Amino acid sequence: MSFPQEVKVGVLGATGTVGQRFIVLLSNHPFFRIHALGASSRSAGQPYGKVTKWKQTIPVPKGVRDMIVQECKSDAFKECAVVFSGLDAEVAGDIELEFRAAELAVFSNAKNHRRDPVVPLIVPLVNPSHLSIIPHQRSLQSPALSKGFIVTNANCSTTGLVVPLAALEQAFGPLELVVVSTLQAISGAGYPGVPSLDIMDNIVPHIGGEEEKMEWETTKILGGLTDDGKGFDLHEKSPLRVSATCTRVPVIEGHTECVSVRFSRRPPPSVGQAREALEKFITEAQQLQCPSAPEQAIYVHDEVDRPQPRLDRDFQKGAGVNVGRLRECKVLDLKFVVLVNNVNLGAATSSIMNAEIAVAKKVIDV
Repeated sequence: MSFPQEVKVGVLGATGTVGQRFIVLLSNHPFFRIHALGASSRSAGQPYGKVTKWKQTIPVPKGVRDMIVQECKSDAFKECAVVFSGLDAEVAGDIELEFRAAELAVFSNAKNHRRDPVVPLIVPLVNPSHLSIIPHQRSLQSPALSKGFIVTNANCSTTGLVVPLAALEQAFGPLELVVVSTLQAISGAGYPGVPSLDIMDNIVPHIGGEEEKMEWETTKILGGLTDDGKGFDLHEKSPLRVSATCTRVPVIEGHTECVSVRFSRRPPPSVGQAREALEKFITEAQQLQCPSAPEQAIYVHDEVDRPQPRLDRDFQKGAGVNVGRLRECKVLDLKFVVLVNNVNLGAATSSIMNAEIAVAKKVIDV
């Protein structure tokens, strides 16, 4: 696949945790070039290096350190072909709408528009076909748009879950029941995150809104478009029930998920058949040779004590999903453990890969 030599991009919420990870990943991207940075009015007008509380493992990239931060208004981003949003949900909704109305392509990590009936909720290793609803999304705006649109990526815990589920459904037909319990890293709460006295020597058995997000988002992502191509069927042709329990654990990065599934197909696939399907799962992002795509979408571990966050979260730059402990379930059909890097594939990497796919499929005019 041939990609353009340069595509100018902007980052909203550039001083936050997700915004910083966008900058790290984009700083050496083969064709995306950071052209504009947006943050709050408190930071606007000052050099990025001066206003950000940098919390990444590499220094602030030289090409970004002296860039002047802009307010999150579309005029400052009009030369950008792509705008990545790492904005907090409290402010993301209206800002992203204003950018779309200004004919900008917005790839959002925020939750605000995930339930919009014409906004695709895309995990790049699962459902980039949902980009086909964008012409309809544009047509519904007043006035109708020719370039602007919004694409969202999923909640970080949902992202890790749906990749192996998609591989299993592709090979063996629809699932009818999924039960998942998560052990989610503190970085998922942003910075400064969970108070130390709440998380040290502790597990917090509740994350506000997280279970509902996982249960609903999974159906939108794994479902298809309606027959007229103007909406999402939410897996209605073969109803899927998802039960999620979400907990916060004292791990910095990497969400672990314990998953049990039941197939509609009887008899269900064997452990060996399921393992083969997971290992052979090929995604459109890989086929398009997107630079952020992992070499292997799902890596299946042989060791009985893997995956582990500290050992496996950075494998393939955190762009793939790790699966282990695949075995029969005496209550449902199969059970396994999933690990996803919540700040890479679970956040910024997904948005960047979604934009790469959109460029490759000429959804974005560059």
